[in-house]
Amino acid sequence: MASSGETGQGRPSARKSGKERALPLTVSRKELLAGGNDHAFRELVHELFAFLARHEEIRSGHARFIGLRGIEYTVLISIAHLAAYGDVNVKTVADHLHLSGAFITTVTSRLAGEGLVDKASDAADGRRVRLAVTDKGYALLEKLAPVQRQVNDVEFGSLDRVDFDNLLEIVRKLVDSSSQAVALQKYLLQVAE
Repeated sequence: MASSGETGQGRPSARKSGKERALPLTVSRKELLAGGNDHAFRELVHELFAFLARHEEIRSGHARFIGLRGIEYTVLISIAHLAAYGDVNVKTVADHLHLSGAFITTVTSRLAGEGLVDKASDAADGRRVRLAVTDKGYALLEKLAPVQRQVNDVEFGSLDRVDFDNLLEIVRKLVDSSSQAVALQKYLLQVAE
């Protein structure tokens, strides 16, 4: 049952209290406004937050199933995935996951310490470290796969092929534009100080 002030779907209902205060717009692009307000945009942001929180919970569950932390699992499966396209090094993984090389170096060192990843000097460029998932690492990913498939199929079960292709394209665009937004926010915060 919805609590007072909520609709049956967990969304706030319109309340008329005689003294309503209009919040400032959080976006100004006309493409993001509906009827001159940003309510739909705010709902999108909050729905994305809810999805990402649940997805992080799922990622952490996958990791726990094979005795790893969430980021360790993500780096391990990313190395395995990227190996299908060629040599993998710290920069390859960092670029793929949009994380710093220093952070990936730390995580891959932990994975190497657990015997899940091999780290070797690149013959062509001694400054680079080549990464490869070990047999032990692949065994963990194979152990996880049946559970992972079931969970992922349910998590994304509401999408048909067209939805999936559109979502992938949209998310790629959002990753790029959010990187620009992070840089802008850092700049604006520095200017404000």
